[in-house]
Amino acid sequence: MSLHLKSAAELGRGIRAGEYSSEEVARHFLDRIDQGNDRLNAFVTVTAERALEDARRADAAIKAGEGGALTGVPLAHKDIFCTSKILTTCGSKMLSNFVSPYDATVVERLAAAGTVLLGKTNMDEFAMGSSNETSFYGPVRNPWDENRVPGGSSGGSAAAVAARLAPVATGTDTGGSIRQPAALTGLTGVKPTYGRVSRYGMIAFASSLDQGGVLAQSAEDAALLLEAIAGFDPRDSTSVDAPVPAYATQLDRPVKGLKVGIIREFFGEGLDPATGDAVQAALEVYRSLGAELVELSLPALPLSVPTYYVVAPAECSSNLSRFDGVRFGYRCEDPKDLLDLYTRSRGEGFGAEVKRRIMTGTYVLSAGYYDAYYLKAQKVRNLINADFKRAFTEVDVLLGPTCPTPAFGIGAKVDDPITMYLNDIYTIGANLAGLPALSAPCGLVDGLPVGLQVIGPHFAESRVLAVAHAYQRETDWHRRIPPAWA
Repeated sequence: MSLHLKSAAELGRGIRAGEYSSEEVARHFLDRIDQGNDRLNAFVTVTAERALEDARRADAAIKAGEGGALTGVPLAHKDIFCTSKILTTCGSKMLSNFVSPYDATVVERLAAAGTVLLGKTNMDEFAMGSSNETSFYGPVRNPWDENRVPGGSSGGSAAAVAARLAPVATGTDTGGSIRQPAALTGLTGVKPTYGRVSRYGMIAFASSLDQGGVLAQSAEDAALLLEAIAGFDPRDSTSVDAPVPAYATQLDRPVKGLKVGIIREFFGEGLDPATGDAVQAALEVYRSLGAELVELSLPALPLSVPTYYVVAPAECSSNLSRFDGVRFGYRCEDPKDLLDLYTRSRGEGFGAEVKRRIMTGTYVLSAGYYDAYYLKAQKVRNLINADFKRAFTEVDVLLGPTCPTPAFGIGAKVDDPITMYLNDIYTIGANLAGLPALSAPCGLVDGLPVGLQVIGPHFAESRVLAVAHAYQRETDWHRRIPPAWA
């Protein structure tokens, strides 16, 4: 069996058993990146020398009888996580020359777990996008069909794992940016509860929504990575001081007797019929395993998209004000004065989608419009949160589609921002409420993957992962690989 066909958990077990070395595994994946990245544009930076150093260190640890489940396992980081002495670009011209002086907590913790860094993956600029077409470095292509998008903003991470250029990767999710690309590329993508994973060193887009997570082949792999990165961090004021369960040891929880809520609003107009059929078939698997399916309504949930596109731009306009050409990042040439420095550095450094969201956010926060837009959006956000709380008094988890359609063509929606924004219609609610959510592959429509979304109550990551794992024990959709990359 070729090394790239193994999961992260399998690779870890093989390295510890001496079947192959971490260095062999690292070289195998570096070769695949070398051969395939030009086609997919998944990586912005490849850290070959660093990878081999990490691998040799992991092999030495294994030889000394040390190390854990992830020791020697290669991974890629979304290029939004600061990495010491390595470019951190956020997919933007604004940070195309930025080398971070420190590691993000997520990077730090995975390095401490003994992982091997293959490189940094492409992304929508400052995580603003649903298709990975807004990157300064060009669009990422979907390994299932290279003329289609992989989803965004964590599209580079998704494409890399789907094509097996990396066994696992990190991502971030502000409105669906882990789950949506996971769905469109046939992966398991997890967004944990807000505050579960430190945001220190994760370049901010919308501070009350952003959350780091993982893209993996299976719930088992996702559990291993999430366990490594989760936990309190005093450097992040939004980090929650709560114990982290051993996610990987709790995957075999039975689903018999579990109450599964089916969100009525997710199965209406706008859902591709074939996608809906694939999700319904997945729900029948849960019924056959003894889960009780309960249809329920979350009436405020359809307001998620307009609410999000007020709150997120407002926060982004504040967070991105720091990029002014003064201390770091892109600076325009020969500025005439300070105002010219600000306006040209920002005008030249940011792309169209980032500018659109900054302007929208500045508008909704401005005098005379704050109450009408931003304050009202926060009130609606509370209603959405209340809907979820009410639902979780009746059911244990919520299930539905992750995306309304399979992957669409590159360029198909780039000129229509509103249509593009609607791609996140099923994922945004979990971010507004700060809930843990996961997307797992549940079928193919015209040869393209479809995702099943699992949403749980706050800090119920173990339950969400176990529900996905139960499905993956019964099906093999998570083992499917794009034919051209097998």
